[in-house]
Amino acid sequence: MTRTRKPVGQIAFVGAGPGDPGLLTRRALDALVEADQVVYDRGVPESLLAHVRAQARPDAEFSPAEGVPGDVAKVLISAARAGQNAVHLVSGDPFGHDSVVKEVQAVARTAAHFEVVPGVGQAEGVATYAGVPLPGVRTAADVEDVTALDFDALATAVGRGSLALAVDAGDLAAVRDGLLAAGVDGTTPVGVTGDGTGETQYTTTSTVDSFVAAALGFTGRVVLTVGAAVTDRDKLSWWENRPLYGWKVLVPRTKEQAGVMSARLRAYGAIPCEVPTIAVEPPRTPAQMERAVKGLVDGRYAWVIFTSVNAVRAVWEKFAEHGLDARHFGGVKIACIGDATAEAVRAFGIQPELIPSGEQSSEGLLAEFSPHDEVLDPVGRVLLPRADIATETLAAGLTERGWEVDDVTAYRTVRAAPPPAEIRDAIKSGGFDAVLFTSSSTVRNLVGIAGKPHARTVVAVIGPKTAETATEFGLRVDVQPPHASVPDLVEALAAYAVELREKLAAMPAKQRRGSKVQGPTALRFR
Repeated sequence: MTRTRKPVGQIAFVGAGPGDPGLLTRRALDALVEADQVVYDRGVPESLLAHVRAQARPDAEFSPAEGVPGDVAKVLISAARAGQNAVHLVSGDPFGHDSVVKEVQAVARTAAHFEVVPGVGQAEGVATYAGVPLPGVRTAADVEDVTALDFDALATAVGRGSLALAVDAGDLAAVRDGLLAAGVDGTTPVGVTGDGTGETQYTTTSTVDSFVAAALGFTGRVVLTVGAAVTDRDKLSWWENRPLYGWKVLVPRTKEQAGVMSARLRAYGAIPCEVPTIAVEPPRTPAQMERAVKGLVDGRYAWVIFTSVNAVRAVWEKFAEHGLDARHFGGVKIACIGDATAEAVRAFGIQPELIPSGEQSSEGLLAEFSPHDEVLDPVGRVLLPRADIATETLAAGLTERGWEVDDVTAYRTVRAAPPPAEIRDAIKSGGFDAVLFTSSSTVRNLVGIAGKPHARTVVAVIGPKTAETATEFGLRVDVQPPHASVPDLVEALAAYAVELREKLAAMPAKQRRGSKVQGPTALRFR
């Protein structure tokens, strides 16, 4: 009788990098996705853990690393012997921690298969995010035990180049005393960065003899940069100088649509908060859409006009129900109200014939839509699949141009449930620096479920109709892009923030303190 051998799992020591989830290497993410068990260190930020959990297997177990290196190694070895893939996730680089090196040595003494996945060191990575180059002779280290530091060697590194150390905030005084005792000039420039590579990263600059006081209030792990290169922050700091850095931005959209806008906001440094104000549901009766789909297949329509991504999705879902695909749009021309809607159509393999080159709205589309010609257009009917609360502007305009219009309810928009109390309070008290409205319904529904945004909150709207609705509700419209699209809306808000910063920088200090200009940019100058 042949015995089936139990498969042996893999052990991986994975470097998480300095904290930003985007700095995880591809190999690191692969190891985490394949893991059955993940043991993580306290230095790994919660935001990175949340990113990893979202990518991991649904049944993967996550637990904090506890005990001495030998204890962690036993957990990893036990999991591997049980046929599981186990990962120890550490901040920075695995070999930047003496404790992790001891774990690797313990695992290496067994028959377990293991690998070590490098990560960007915390000290080096955060220095780059803080805009402090480390050229020439340099030292960059993730420090676990300050008492083990060779301060004479560090002083030499400062004298000949630059120094970056990742330490606990509580150890800053010991580092200062060690550097001064080793002969480092007290006037040497120093930068201290908290929440390195995170959404709220903040760097304070001072000198060796004053950086402990300057970093008062910093907690957890911080990165200390020492040397002349710290003064280059004025020109090289990029993470903290992004246009919307530190802005808390309210994103009132449907759950499905908020992700794209939030990603763009994060790229500009903002902290988005998604608050669904609209839920999309099927029409109460499917008969209209059933007839519309049959009409498309039978050649009843010359044009289909899509006014939203939701309308595109509704039609394609109905196509899928009947086993239809893009080939059944043969002979039908497609018009889209804007670029986002056009992208949704292209995702299904179809190129729209008409997208407004000017204003991306009902009026903009009508301005470029040709009147019906009985000779050139033997089929004179247009399908307009829309929301149940859509305005009549487009349908009326098409009728005036001689077209027959089938205005069909493709989906219903209903008000979402109110957000948590703390979100409602932040909206009404000015806890958000900006709010981005992408439709009139987002304005109406946000006010309905959470109240009006505070007067200090910057209001950005996607187009003229949304601006009208915001004004009707007593909101001051600060930002409106030239073209109605999500990328243009975020770009316009970023440009507004830059303009705000420049205005404030040009003001005398006394005027800044008395300025009515709001937002985190204003606060930084006060």
